[in-house]
Amino acid sequence: MAQPKRPLRTLERGILCLVIGVAVLLGPRFLQGTRWFEMVAGAYLVGWFAVVLGVALIVVELVKLGRSRRQ
Repeated sequence: MAQPKRPLRTLERGILCLVIGVAVLLGPRFLQGTRWFEMVAGAYLVGWFAVVLGVALIVVELVKLGRSRRQ
């Protein structure tokens, strides 16, 4: 019997956002000369937003874990 999927925790979401942001920021270096280059290069603002959001989510989860261990 298949187990139901559990929702992603904040830490996992943060890591995923961070990875996506870094991929968008580094993508143009590997896509030079392709038609995808302009599209990915134009999304640098989205990449930075994803990096900042990922870091914020990771920090929030680590603060929550630190508080729960103190109690």
